[in-house]
Amino acid sequence: EVQLQASGGGLVQIGESLRLSCTASGFTFDNYIIGWFRQAPGKEREGVSCISPGDGSSYTQDSVKGRFSISSDNAKNMVYLQMNSLKSEDTAVYYCAALPAVLGLNQRIDLWQYWGQGTLVTVSS
Repeated sequence: EVQLQASGGGLVQIGESLRLSCTASGFTFDNYIIGWFRQAPGKEREGVSCISPGDGSSYTQDSVKGRFSISSDNAKNMVYLQMNSLKSEDTAVYYCAALPAVLGLNQRIDLWQYWGQGTLVTVSS
């Protein structure tokens, strides 16, 4: 059974940091791109960052570049999203998802095959 488990969300203040974790199971980790998406209240889901555990390539959305970084631990089938200098506009439910690696670092949400349940990040002043 394919599972993606996102964790690490919480309530933080502006400027603080959080690290989200995504644990994957039930599929060959190296054959997929693992991505982080977020959905703020009243807004559409958007891509944040993704990584190919197979070759280490990654993509990060411009709005978070320099503050967020993505990494993977292939031995543990885990992907992390380190979020620094958090802003109020980063408040959202964060989801991890998996995409077949043959599709590349694709930002089309409809192509992503597997989704986790989401973890809430709230950034307050």
